Amino acid sequence: MNAAHQKVIQAIQEVEKSVKGKSDCIRKALSAILAGGHILIEDVPGVGKTTLATAFAKVMTLQSQRVQFTPDVLPSDILGFSMYRKDTMEFVYCPGPVMCNLFLADEINRTSPKTQSALLEVMEEGSVTVDGVTRAVPTPFIVMATQNPKGSAGTQLLPESQLDRFMICISMGYPKAEYEIEIAKGRSVKEGTEEIAQVLNDEGLMELMDMVENVYVHENVYRYIVNLVAATRENGYIDLGVSPRGTVALTRMAKSQAFLCGRDYVLPEDVREVFYDVARHRIVPNTKARATHIAPEAILKAIVKEVSSPTIQKEKKEYYV
Repeated sequence: MNAAHQKVIQAIQEVEKSVKGKSDCIRKALSAILAGGHILIEDVPGVGKTTLATAFAKVMTLQSQRVQFTPDVLPSDILGFSMYRKDTMEFVYCPGPVMCNLFLADEINRTSPKTQSALLEVMEEGSVTVDGVTRAVPTPFIVMATQNPKGSAGTQLLPESQLDRFMICISMGYPKAEYEIEIAKGRSVKEGTEEIAQVLNDEGLMELMDMVENVYVHENVYRYIVNLVAATRENGYIDLGVSPRGTVALTRMAKSQAFLCGRDYVLPEDVREVFYDVARHRIVPNTKARATHIAPEAILKAIVKEVSSPTIQKEKKEYYV
């Protein structure tokens, strides 16, 4: 556990060379990767969303592909297509950019719903189907998608079914003054990316993901997770609560959070730490919430306060209500 945890800390430190002052976002993104989930980054242009994905790909020696989504991008531009070869008189599959380990879907909300839906199968099942033939994508496989919440002209909002397939939704925000000064002085993000050392390979990442999967969760913590999710479905300000897929995502993210903290068991605070990032894009506030200007963050914070948490005797790892 100690050696594996050191690898994770080293990976975070390497990514921080490229993405300055965003340690919290880096840890959250790495947690989702170790939990085997996909990441949606919602923020304004130019804050380092693409650089974050590029940095992770380099640190983990992953094959990465980037597609800039525009209204004219077709599903075949993502998944690949079959081409007829006259010499062999047969159709040959030409792989699309999604056949990689880390796929960056840049500004995913600027393409058509038909193209957005092309990612549904590959995100959920790790495979693509072209002309009736199903092919598995390489493992591990992670989608990091970005979207700009401002300037809605020409955009297509992701449907709830696709949003639900992203394990977390995070926002990077503008850099603090001291880091922006470094950028202004010419210490560009690109230069930082070139300095990044390779810490893991795909096999090493898969081993870490297996260790995260085996992190212990007590029955009372499982019940706490379910109670939090159930509260989103019963809240008076929410039309659509967190789905069962969200329950699984919350559990896996809590395991990953515990692993990043150097533990092989989950604490209730691990669940609370990741709850907002797992739930914020899965809930749909109702008319009452919009009329009273109550933000999703405020709703979820109130839910965390309302749902009773199990306490723990840490030295014995025994939970009691």
